[in-house]
Amino acid sequence: MARRERPKAVTLSEAAATRVKSIMAMRGAGFLRVGVKNGGCAGMEYVMDYVDEPEVLDERVEDKGVEIVLESKALLFLLGTELDYETTPLHSKFVFRNPNQTDACGCGESVTIVPVREN
Repeated sequence: MARRERPKAVTLSEAAATRVKSIMAMRGAGFLRVGVKNGGCAGMEYVMDYVDEPEVLDERVEDKGVEIVLESKALLFLLGTELDYETTPLHSKFVFRNPNQTDACGCGESVTIVPVREN
């Protein structure tokens, strides 16, 4: 019996995968680690950082030839998220398309996220 591939906790758009590859090539080694933290006027903020090695409980995600890691404590807040990279005449930035996000502040720096719950 063939094993079914487990769904990815987070996916990357082509633009995000290309940008992560570029950033990590300039850095030389390690991983991009994605998580959330308490803060901002809406309650939470997405965080991205470089790590040499994932922590023991971090979730490793490979998509479109890129491997990132998710903070273990952020996993339920990030399930189903697509990480995108957007370039406009005014900015270039990563964008989180998170189905668990219920609100965002006016400046767009913080969000309200409800963790995934079992039905």
